[in-house]
Amino acid sequence: MELEVVLSSKPRLKILKLIYTLGQLNVSDVGRRINMNYTATSGHIKVLESEGLLELRTYGRVRMYRFSSSAKAQAVAGLIEAWEKQSP
Repeated sequence: MELEVVLSSKPRLKILKLIYTLGQLNVSDVGRRINMNYTATSGHIKVLESEGLLELRTYGRVRMYRFSSSAKAQAVAGLIEAWEKQSP
């Protein structure tokens, strides 16, 4: 998938920013915090996971998502960090 497609979605950008800020969250927590239903949130997370930006960690029945250690994910994390430092 092309960069423009992955990052052109406001919900996906909100998800990335939220997970970057809080470290790791499950789908329900992400959806609740960005005011989106579970199915839509899960779909956006699957796109981010398939592109290597997020990774899934399973703790028993709890499925948590966090930034992966891939070069793409680290580049996006760097962008979020730089952007947030410049915001007033």
